[in-house]
Amino acid sequence: MNVTDQALVSIILFFFLPVWGIAGCVDWYCHRKSKIENTSGISESLLHALMGVQVGLPIFLCLIFQVNALILIICVASLVMHEVIAHIDVKMAAPERHISLLEMHAHSYLATVPLFIFAMIIAINWELVGTLLRFGKPAGDQFTFVASKYTFGGAWYLPGYALFLTVLCVIPYLEEIYRCWRAARGGTSHEK
Repeated sequence: MNVTDQALVSIILFFFLPVWGIAGCVDWYCHRKSKIENTSGISESLLHALMGVQVGLPIFLCLIFQVNALILIICVASLVMHEVIAHIDVKMAAPERHISLLEMHAHSYLATVPLFIFAMIIAINWELVGTLLRFGKPAGDQFTFVASKYTFGGAWYLPGYALFLTVLCVIPYLEEIYRCWRAARGGTSHEK
């Protein structure tokens, strides 16, 4: 990996991935503040969880496995589906609850950061991408999961980032789903 690729990887690891997690937490806070459980409810909350998986899965695949044709296909498919679901999410939420300026700002990060990360992954793997775009046959097995020869960010990064996302995104969004589920079942919820 050359110096430019190393710099791009560092920008992904230490800037874009944390920003994505922080934006997700801000978005959750906005949902909580707008009392999502009393408005669009569990349907929208489940879409949020789906969008988190649609971006989180390719992130972890790129951290664990070598980027090959299979990983790139998963990244593209996830990115496209994330945009489709994001559109459905906002279309569903807008008539049901107030979407604050802060939430719209968080959405802009949640939509663009994965695109920026993917663009950097393409730049880092430009030789492979170029071969695929020319319909050439790249070297090696392109349709299996092959462990990465790099430990991105050092041995601590992957467990540290997983913990970071668990605290900032997974636990809050599970709480949101539970809150919405409880409200849908007639349990205690926030007042409108």
